[in-house]
Amino acid sequence: MSSFQLFHKTRPLGGIYIALIANRMQVLFFILVLPMYLVHPYMMFVMLAVGMLSQFNLYLLSKWLSSPAAAKGYEGFAALFGERKLRFFILIGLIQLALKIAIMITSYAETVRHFIFPAININWLVILILVISGYAASHGMENTMRFVIIAFMSSFWIVFIFIRFYIPPIASLTDLYPLIPFDWTEHSWKALLVMWSSFSSPEYLICLAPWFSKEANVLKCLSVGNAISLFEYLFLFIGALFFYGSSYLLETIFPVINMLRYLQSPILERIDTFLLSAHMFHFAFVIAIFLLCFYGGLRILFKRMAKPVTRRGFLFSFLLLMGFSLVLSTWFWQSGKQQDMWFLIEVSIGAVTYALTPAILVIAGKRKGRMQ
Repeated sequence: MSSFQLFHKTRPLGGIYIALIANRMQVLFFILVLPMYLVHPYMMFVMLAVGMLSQFNLYLLSKWLSSPAAAKGYEGFAALFGERKLRFFILIGLIQLALKIAIMITSYAETVRHFIFPAININWLVILILVISGYAASHGMENTMRFVIIAFMSSFWIVFIFIRFYIPPIASLTDLYPLIPFDWTEHSWKALLVMWSSFSSPEYLICLAPWFSKEANVLKCLSVGNAISLFEYLFLFIGALFFYGSSYLLETIFPVINMLRYLQSPILERIDTFLLSAHMFHFAFVIAIFLLCFYGGLRILFKRMAKPVTRRGFLFSFLLLMGFSLVLSTWFWQSGKQQDMWFLIEVSIGAVTYALTPAILVIAGKRKGRMQ
């Protein structure tokens, strides 16, 4: 079977791609569910604090992404950690990435089934999402990264539909009280974990560094992406508080999508259906990036870096992720309690990888003299 190009580079991508990729990776699924975990109005200030902590984490990440070693890709990592240690990190990374992809796809498929196709088997939706993402990924890393412009334009504007919920009589300032927490419960700790995880995924930019322009101001670009994510989260959370109130928000599933059901349009009968459909561009983009990262990780793990990329190898990684996702959606996605457990696993994975990856790279780079 003839080889085909997945990881070739024609010309470097500018800083706008760094900012938008970081932003779209952060808000992928959390943008639909985050308000139901925040609930209390004072979480606005906690969100601001977590956003600033995320900014510090991105500062550490930018130190690595700006280094010459990052631009070398695999060779840079091999020189930093050594072949054996690198393959160990890759193995851990592949396991958590497979879990992350499977949970994200199944969660999104469940959302689409709930609102658009209630009678369809969830497995068909899982397969459809993976096929679309696989098709995008088959065009190569560079083309997939360029697709972020379409993904951003197809999903970011949706936030402004919620301006309607900021206007009286829906909006009332009393819905934002209390602004000071009077107690801190177990739910508050869970909300804190979810908030931190909602800013995760820019750590995967370490796999995309060879495609970025060396002239790009990485820290500035990451900061812009992080600021956009913080704006989207806060804007939707405050809108949800105005609409539901904190007491009812806790009991609501998919509050963001349910809010749209109350909006009327002379053009669209079901705005929530249109939102989920438009969100597919965003979702397919991120999953395609993760799929390429997964395939690249498998090539390193099995010492195939010196050999050309093949359709057979790409198809193997694609089918492996599809099988894993179908196993999850068929046998382990039955009850609400199971779904909550898998969501907590995804949140924990994101929180840990986002916290540790930049720190490990910076510490290792300093010890090896690869970074200033």
